[in-house]
Amino acid sequence: MISVLVVDDSVVVRRLIVDALGGAENIEVVGTASNGLLAQAKIDQLKPDVITMDIEMPQMDGIEAVRELRKRNKTVPVIMFSTLSASGASATLEALSAGATDYVTKPSNVGSVTESIAAVREQLVPKIHALAGRRRAGGAPAAPTRPGPGAAPARPYPAAAPPRAGLPASGPPSRPGAPPPSGAVPGRPAARRTPGGRIDLLAIGSSTGGPDALTKVLTGLPSDLPVPIVITQHMPPVFTRMFAERLDRSTPLRVFEAADGMELAPGSAYVAPGDFHLILQRRGTATLIQLSSAPQENSCRPAVDVMFRSVAALYGASAYATVLTGMGHDGRSGAKVLRDAGAEILAQDEATSVVWGMPGAVVGAGLADEVLPLDRIAAFLTNRVKAGRSAAVAR
Repeated sequence: MISVLVVDDSVVVRRLIVDALGGAENIEVVGTASNGLLAQAKIDQLKPDVITMDIEMPQMDGIEAVRELRKRNKTVPVIMFSTLSASGASATLEALSAGATDYVTKPSNVGSVTESIAAVREQLVPKIHALAGRRRAGGAPAAPTRPGPGAAPARPYPAAAPPRAGLPASGPPSRPGAPPPSGAVPGRPAARRTPGGRIDLLAIGSSTGGPDALTKVLTGLPSDLPVPIVITQHMPPVFTRMFAERLDRSTPLRVFEAADGMELAPGSAYVAPGDFHLILQRRGTATLIQLSSAPQENSCRPAVDVMFRSVAALYGASAYATVLTGMGHDGRSGAKVLRDAGAEILAQDEATSVVWGMPGAVVGAGLADEVLPLDRIAAFLTNRVKAGRSAAVAR
C-alpha cells in the first residue's frame, strides 16, 4: 500500500484530494496537514511514500516546506498542487527548483464536486503509482551504454540491428501529423546510416522530472551551439511560457516559447507551448514553427511523437533526438520514424530518471544509440554536433 500525506491549508481541497485518492487501488491517505510547518512533524512521524503539497499556505508555504524537507530527506516524492495561472506556474517552477518532484493542477471551470474529484484522480493517481514504485525500488541501476571490447554489461538493453544488405532505410512520413509506420519489432531497429554524420537540429522530449533535467542539459550546452533545439515538455498553457523564460534567464542559450511562424536559429531553443503540438515546416532555406491543435496523442498535447515525426520529415538523418525522464511512452513511435529516416537517438538512463517511462520505452524498443546519465548528456550532444559538422566540412 502506498501511503500519502496531503498538505493544504484549505479544508475543502484536503477533502477533495482525500476523496480523489479514496477509491484508488493500492493508495492510502495516512494523514493531512494544513501548512508546511505542521507537515514537517507529520512527515517524520508517518514516513509517507508520497506527499502532495499546496504552494500558498500560512506559517510555512509549500516552497519553503520542500526546501526544509530536502535538507534531511532527498528521496520522498513531493507532488505540488498548483493553479493554472501565471503566479501558480511561477511558484510551481520555483518549487521544482527547490526539490519538488512533480505537480498537478487544481481543477478549474469544473461543473461539480464529482467532476473535480475525477479530474484530480486522473492526474494524481498515475503519478503517485509511478513515483512511489520507483522510490520503493531504491533507484534502479543505470542502463549501460554499449560496452567496450570484452566487457559484459550488467544489464544489457536491446542492441541495434545492423542494416540488411540491399534494403535501404524507409523514408519519413509524407506529413508531420501522419501516423507512425506499423511493423516495428521490439529490439530490432530499422536499417539506418552509419552514425557520425552532420547534425543540423537537436530535438528533445521529456515529461515527469523534465523541467530539472532540461535545465541541466541546456545549462551544459554552449551559447554558440551551431544548431537550433526544439523541445516538447509535457506542460499546460502558461507553464510553458514561464518555463521558457526561466530557461532563457538561467542557461547560455536563447530560449523561447514556440510561436507560429517563428524561424529556427542556431544557439536557440524552442519550447512547445501548452495545448499545442510543435510541427516544423520549410520555407525556402528557413525552417519555421507551426503550432497544431490536432487531437492529443498519448493523452498529450503537446506530444513528443508529433514533434519527432515532423523532425524526421524535414531533417531525417541530420537530426539528433534525445528522450529524457517522463511517464508513459510518448516519443517511442516518433523515435521509430526518426530511426527509419536515419537519425540517431539518445535516452536518459534509468538511474538518473525521475521516471524511466519514456526513455525506457525507447530503450526497450531497441531504438537508442546511446543511454547516458543526465550529467553526461550535454557534453555528449555538444561533442556529437561539433564532430559531425567538422567531418562534413572535411569531406
